[in-house]
Amino acid sequence: MIAEPVRPFVSVTAALAAGFLVLTLGLAFAGYDAQLALTALWHGAFGSWDAVFSATLTRAVPLIVLGLGVALAFRAGALNIGGEGQFYAGAMAATWVGLQVAGWPAPLAIASVWLGAALAGVLWIAIPVLLKLRFGVLEVISTLLLNFVAEAVVSYAVTGPLQEARQVYPQSDPIADAARLPLLPGSRLHIGILVAVLLAIGLWLVFSRTVWGFQLRATGLGMRAAEVSGRIPVKRVLGYALLWSGAFAGLAGGIEISGVTYSLYQNLSPGYGFTAIAVALLARLHPLGVIATGLLFGALEAGAQGMQREAGVPAVTVAVAEAVIILAVVLAEALSRRGAVSQRQAV
Repeated sequence: MIAEPVRPFVSVTAALAAGFLVLTLGLAFAGYDAQLALTALWHGAFGSWDAVFSATLTRAVPLIVLGLGVALAFRAGALNIGGEGQFYAGAMAATWVGLQVAGWPAPLAIASVWLGAALAGVLWIAIPVLLKLRFGVLEVISTLLLNFVAEAVVSYAVTGPLQEARQVYPQSDPIADAARLPLLPGSRLHIGILVAVLLAIGLWLVFSRTVWGFQLRATGLGMRAAEVSGRIPVKRVLGYALLWSGAFAGLAGGIEISGVTYSLYQNLSPGYGFTAIAVALLARLHPLGVIATGLLFGALEAGAQGMQREAGVPAVTVAVAEAVIILAVVLAEALSRRGAVSQRQAV
């Protein structure tokens, strides 16, 4: 029997192998040169200094921060599927604040942008939290539907109140220089990567060293048992978990505006909010694991662009591998739980 600490590693490794196997077979079946495509995928993600620091790591930052928010909610048994919408809410707030802070000291301007973004994420998820705690509405439905509302609001904003001064393009004016993050020389990588790593370490400490972290885990494992046996206020735990999850997602939007795009426009996110769910699940909701899986999916996103440029393979093809990876992880988790139940029944 496989030792318990080894099982997560085995299941994740098997999931990665399954994803790349399906990608390879799919490329060959579609008539592409699989070897050329996978080589281009590697070069696009890790083939040069620019690929690593301007593409892979830069794309990993929002995935890590969003993934941490997903892990936080999922750890409590709350299924926040609205990271995309909360990301957009944070991006809108960050843009508005970033346009107001010209002439401010850079640390204050950046902090204000991030605070506004996080608060916007909280406000965006507050409606699903209220609906769940007051009326029992499933947060899966409400958070998912609000994603589409957020995209519509962004479209309105960049063609209305936040449209650039000339009113020619559907985007905002660039935020103030003071609100822009310092970059690593010679790359597009910004200090948001340090923030993402520190947030992961902080969340790991919360999960492992605090009473609230224990309450999150207990609530996620069994709400009724946590409430009756542990006397844990599960509604409060769920509410705070969702609100903090929204704050992480909103902050990710603020970091993207202040560190990468500097402007708000339609389709700002290439699906970061949805990919972050895979990031969190592949990491098995472990904050430090989210760093590794965020880097992995950042590499896949960056490599997909290289694969499209060098091998003529549509970038969306990589989404198939991502889907297979997450399905394999979910299947492994389900089989693991079924095996555990069978062992308990046998005893």
